[in-house]
Amino acid sequence: MDYEAVMKLALERGFYFPSCEVYADAQAGFWEYGPSGVSLKNKFLELWRRELVRRDGMLEIDGAQIMSKSVFEASGHLSNFADPIIKCTKCNSTFRADRVIADVAQIEIPESADLDEFDNAISQNNIKCPKCKGDFEKTKKFNMMFRVGIGPEGEEAYLRPETCQSIFVDFPRLYKTMRGRLPLGIAQVGKSFRNEISPRQSLLRLREFYQAEIEIFCNPSRLDEVEKFAEIQDTIIRVQTDSEPVAMTCKEAVESGTVPNKLVAYYLGILTEFYEKTGIDISKSRFRKLGDKEKAFYAKVAFDFEVETTIGWLELVACNYRSDYDLSGHARTSKEKFDVMDNDEKVLPHIFEISMGIDRSLYAILEHSLKDDKEHERIVLSLKPYLSPIHVGILSLVKKDGLKEKTDEIFLNIKRKFDAFLDHSGAIGRRYRRLDEVGAPFAITVDHQTLEDNTVTIRERDSMKQTRINISEIDSILSESVAFP
Repeated sequence: MDYEAVMKLALERGFYFPSCEVYADAQAGFWEYGPSGVSLKNKFLELWRRELVRRDGMLEIDGAQIMSKSVFEASGHLSNFADPIIKCTKCNSTFRADRVIADVAQIEIPESADLDEFDNAISQNNIKCPKCKGDFEKTKKFNMMFRVGIGPEGEEAYLRPETCQSIFVDFPRLYKTMRGRLPLGIAQVGKSFRNEISPRQSLLRLREFYQAEIEIFCNPSRLDEVEKFAEIQDTIIRVQTDSEPVAMTCKEAVESGTVPNKLVAYYLGILTEFYEKTGIDISKSRFRKLGDKEKAFYAKVAFDFEVETTIGWLELVACNYRSDYDLSGHARTSKEKFDVMDNDEKVLPHIFEISMGIDRSLYAILEHSLKDDKEHERIVLSLKPYLSPIHVGILSLVKKDGLKEKTDEIFLNIKRKFDAFLDHSGAIGRRYRRLDEVGAPFAITVDHQTLEDNTVTIRERDSMKQTRINISEIDSILSESVAFP
């Protein structure tokens, strides 16, 4: 299924929709999650915590969304966090230079390239304004951070463009109070804010978005001393350093030099295992190694975890080896000490980052899970049962003869443990189809036989198989089926 089908599902089944859509002056780039989307997002994050955060005993924090100017001076965002923009001399419309060049001339120029490269491409390909065919001014840089004023004097501060900076500035306190040892992972889930020039395609390019970031603080002289590497050394990852991704084990990736060390390979491996459990087709994924002009300004080595969709390859996770860029910058600006003792060695830790875009991940999961079952004339969202917004629909065949009351009783007994949906109205086939579209793995139907022998019909979403079970079996069947792996 394609982007338009996912968009239709999202709007009609309460996954996500535009913010302030009833107003004509609503700004682009802001989207809101409905009940189905919130449930899916919460379960996705619970799986993330199980598979990555808790696996290695990482710490999790919840930092402030507004941070002082000094933080972003130290991080380099005030001077480097910018996109190339071009302005039309005729209609004054502003565009991202790299996007216009890609759309018109099919030339891919990294957004971090020198400004002259954009100007030359526009001139050589005679690229005009998409709106009025006017000429463009010279390319400029536009800082994407949202500036805010604090207090009556409007003291300068910024909405965070990424969640990781609070992890960096909190590191000395966390390492001390939590009795940390290297390597130490610190995680955070929260919103970040970027003043995108041309937000588009719903969850794929937002001005306000969710991130799940993990920063691993490590001793740069011990990057191949990873105790748990044996757990994932045979995990297959798909790495692209040239034209096509190549499947290899994590062990092969390190031995061939494709991945620089065991620490990076370990986290690429468990990230692959995590996304496989979300239902994304891993055969359509890759870790694309970024060139010098593509890497973020703070990254020494960078891999983007990307997934193939109907609108192209979509970056879901930035995996950056940031070396000591961040801690040395904050130490220099704040005049505080960020080095720690690792056994008997004094170390300024290096950082490996796993920066996950939650919104994009959820889109990719929806697209990879949405099926058009033409044989049975239905749309099916084949989510993993533990990610489904609704675990089970509880349906009465009819609302009379005591069936409604019995259905209500079953619903009340399970709704605190499972995400259940109660539905009394409409043809039973139509109700099944609605549950299929929202991804519910099971439907339980109460009929006249239920009143005679205390049994119900349970229907499986993907196979459409229907089985007669005793009411007392419902709890155990659901518990086993919707439990996290």
